[in-house]
Amino acid sequence: MAPRPEEAGGGGGAASAPPRGLGREMAAVLAGGSGRAAREAARRSAVRPPPSGGWGCAPAGKRYLLTEEDIKLQEFQQMKVAIRNELHGNKDQYFKNIKEKLKKNGIILRNELKNLLHLCQNSSDVELARKIIYRYHEQNRIRALHNFKFGPLFMRLCYELDLERPAVELIKDQNLHGFFSDSTSFHILMTMLFKKGHFESALEVLVEMKKQGIPFNKETYLLAVAICYKLGSPESSKISARLLEEAQLKGDTLPLRAYCFAMAAALKQNDVAQAKFYCSQIMRTENKLYNNLKVLVQLRSGLLKEVINTLEAAVEVDTPPFVKRTEFSEQVLATVREKMEESPDLSVKLGDIYTKLQASGQITMCTLEDMLFQIPSSKKTTAKLLNQKQLGCQGTNPLWSNLLLG
Repeated sequence: MAPRPEEAGGGGGAASAPPRGLGREMAAVLAGGSGRAAREAARRSAVRPPPSGGWGCAPAGKRYLLTEEDIKLQEFQQMKVAIRNELHGNKDQYFKNIKEKLKKNGIILRNELKNLLHLCQNSSDVELARKIIYRYHEQNRIRALHNFKFGPLFMRLCYELDLERPAVELIKDQNLHGFFSDSTSFHILMTMLFKKGHFESALEVLVEMKKQGIPFNKETYLLAVAICYKLGSPESSKISARLLEEAQLKGDTLPLRAYCFAMAAALKQNDVAQAKFYCSQIMRTENKLYNNLKVLVQLRSGLLKEVINTLEAAVEVDTPPFVKRTEFSEQVLATVREKMEESPDLSVKLGDIYTKLQASGQITMCTLEDMLFQIPSSKKTTAKLLNQKQLGCQGTNPLWSNLLLG
């Protein structure tokens, strides 16, 4: 069955699987697949380092994956203020009563846990909340799946206080199985880890989500391929391919950006065939990010005349004054310029096109990575999320074979 991307459409593609060094268990948990497909993909996917002058990672800056609408941090913070006012700011007495109840093995009520999570202000408070969560879950294990979802509340609290360790520990603890029974909890945690540059840990959380049987949705796939893109290794690129193949087989809806991240990841590994396949899935061809990636795919394929045609078409297209024309990244055009030096005639033609692009305001200083992490204009909010401070693409450590152990 073909995938149904929001702004993409498509058919099938060859499966990819990580080589032995990656850790077959993790790959199997994430996407499954036959050993034959794995061997064939490993044979096809021999990679070499990308050429110099290519599109690397952008400098540090804001990076967006999910919106405020997805995280709902502001809504959580507003509720914290409301509950604090409701209790007349008497947090200390509330905590004292909860501790006494815990000591006497009393029943923890739903609203008591809810209030407690909204009153926490530091890591010490979260440690108490952690103890109460274990007690509450023990008392309500049977009806947990049909009860109030506390998982997202705890994750928003950890996100707000920048406490990833307790969040990771609790979501992986088998004693709390069923407490984090929603995709939102995992998404918030992966977002937090992504923001801090802990890409391997974010991937581990994705594995845990799969192990616990939490269904993947379009936000999951977007986060997953973005994490794999930032890991920037041949192995992570193959994981991205396997995840998108899984979505394809299930007929899941995929956002255009998921395909774009996968294209970028494949190009990093110089896997042009895979990048071309993802490019073929995208139907919304007026998209700026798509067109910049398309130029790079054509360039890496050695189709220099097609690159010229794509850029020329963007200049000459007849668009109404109120419709914004396709912009190209100066970074991408610099890469094109370097490659075009191999053909003097095409280099001259590119110079003419560049002048026209500049005159019509179709050149942007945004890097390709800036475009990848930009929230589409169709989103309702431009809330400040994922203010990523780390530089570049972080290399992987030899954790892959151990991700499912311990």
